[in-house]
Amino acid sequence: MSRNNVLSLAVGALIVAVTVLGYQVYQDRKEPKGVQINLGQGGLSIEKK
Repeated sequence: MSRNNVLSLAVGALIVAVTVLGYQVYQDRKEPKGVQINLGQGGLSIEKK
């Protein structure tokens, strides 16, 4: 394998890894749809999203 092929493979793998991690962070921070039930000091609250 030539050096250029190895470098291209490494750059491609990094791009894929950054893309997957970015999508996971996006999914974690996205507001869920549906009903949200919270129990806190103020009592029970139910919100429709």
